[in-house]
Amino acid sequence: MRLAVLEICAGGGGQAIGLEAAGFDLAAAVEIDREACNTLRQNRPHWRVVQESVAEIDGADFRGIDLFAGGVPCPPFSIAGKQLGHQDERDLFPEALRLIEEAKPRAVLLENVPGFASEKFFEYRRSLIRKFERIGYAVEWRVLNASWFGVPQLRPRFVLVAFQRSFPDSFEWPEPNGECPPTVGDALFDLMCSRDWKGADRWREKARGIAPTLVGGSKKHGGPDLGPTRARRQWAGLGVDGLGIANEPPGSEHPVHHMPRLTVRMAARIQGFPDSWFFSGGKTAAYRQVGNALPAAVARATGNAIRSALIGKVTKPPRVQISLFQAARS
Repeated sequence: MRLAVLEICAGGGGQAIGLEAAGFDLAAAVEIDREACNTLRQNRPHWRVVQESVAEIDGADFRGIDLFAGGVPCPPFSIAGKQLGHQDERDLFPEALRLIEEAKPRAVLLENVPGFASEKFFEYRRSLIRKFERIGYAVEWRVLNASWFGVPQLRPRFVLVAFQRSFPDSFEWPEPNGECPPTVGDALFDLMCSRDWKGADRWREKARGIAPTLVGGSKKHGGPDLGPTRARRQWAGLGVDGLGIANEPPGSEHPVHHMPRLTVRMAARIQGFPDSWFFSGGKTAAYRQVGNALPAAVARATGNAIRSALIGKVTKPPRVQISLFQAARS
């Protein structure tokens, strides 16, 4: 039994790939960026891709959809930015709520940076949850780490799940699968070897750890690099130059002690994209799609949990709700 999902702010498709694997068919993917839309169309020609601002979408066109999903822009809540929250013009939570009220999906999945779970945004979260309750939804949230699901990157993400009326007792948050993710060295070794770089073996030994969170940047700020100073230092500890993105892997012309930069394909693998996934646009545009994505493995795990709750037939006592505001402070 497959279910239907409407996704906003779809980007380069990380969340959509994961939800597809979890048994959801895409009713539509809404994305304003032209190159990201081209990426989605070229990889999944059968998907309905809508290149529009979220503000231009009428949720009533998708009334009764099984799942509403999206990764609303993160700069308003990112520690790498000014953390303006609701004062930032890129805050699309209000538009997401409008669409949810119009579409009345059975369930909701929204994700953002872990900074949204911080004390700074306690009042914003409380207001958001109350608005969900006013339109008939029960909400829970967690911070999930991509490394729990086999992604060679820590990448904690704030994940909000909501259901109409009340949370089903059958819903269980995805837990770590108990397996260690591959190291950066193991994950990227074949790509680092692809142009006969003699330092690949030595590099793999240095890159014996998982990656820090990739940062995709925005159209207003940032280019194709691996993040702020702290993140670049962490990458350097793994033998990676984080000041930019390379056009190709290191080759035989590079010395053994060369510190390589990642290519877009390498970054995509760190994010959990399949190697067959094509990214449209130049290096900066392609890397932005990669760096801003929700790893497919996280979306799949959460999507599986939501799908199981939606198709579950066992009636159980009502789920005991814990105050999310108290939980956030604990």
